[in-house]
Amino acid sequence: MSLQPQIEILNWGLVDYREAFRRQEQLVQQIIDQKTCEKIIFCSHPPIVTLGRGTKPGDVFAWKGDTLEVNRGGRATYHGPSQIIAYPLISIAGDDENYVSKKIPPRDLHQYMRALEQSVQKLLTELGITSQTQALKKQVGALDFEEATGVWVGDQKVAAIGIAVKKWITSHGVALNVNEDPDSFQGLYPCGFQTSQVISLEKLLQKKIDSSALTLRWSELLQDVLIKH
Repeated sequence: MSLQPQIEILNWGLVDYREAFRRQEQLVQQIIDQKTCEKIIFCSHPPIVTLGRGTKPGDVFAWKGDTLEVNRGGRATYHGPSQIIAYPLISIAGDDENYVSKKIPPRDLHQYMRALEQSVQKLLTELGITSQTQALKKQVGALDFEEATGVWVGDQKVAAIGIAVKKWITSHGVALNVNEDPDSFQGLYPCGFQTSQVISLEKLLQKKIDSSALTLRWSELLQDVLIKH
């Protein structure tokens, strides 16, 4: 068997969140059963607020749309058609023949999440945007500043991260805010922060974004941070 892992890149386009969630769970089980190869999936969703395992009372207080409890880490957040979402379904177990080609240390969820953030940082750098990860931020109602996951530009978050792992196969992933949507992130504290602390690439660059070209380049960068070539 080749030491280069086979990872299939899929673009599901605009897909209902529940359908995407169902497909992810099926594919994760197929990867566990070695019936299919690892995947990196790109898509976007109709507006929905998902409630991660860390959601707290009061996180969603005036959202009028669809909501769904999910198995990812993190708190409540919004997903919508103005975003590009990346769902890597890959093994970080460290006990498969292909693992020598992975850049992530075995079973290291912390480094895996840092790699996801790094892919976005690299993308933003190419767009001329300086960003930070593990930035010290204070959530709504918190007394102290803590390191916040995701990718930040100053005090505003442009990409959110929430993952799940089953038998060391990852799912869920990164939501990148691409186009401006005034109705997004309303009526909730996204990831525990104020709505005003969320920003899009369109607002940062003051121009519309070519989502297809952006997805293609992000795909290349994600593979670069996850796989040794």
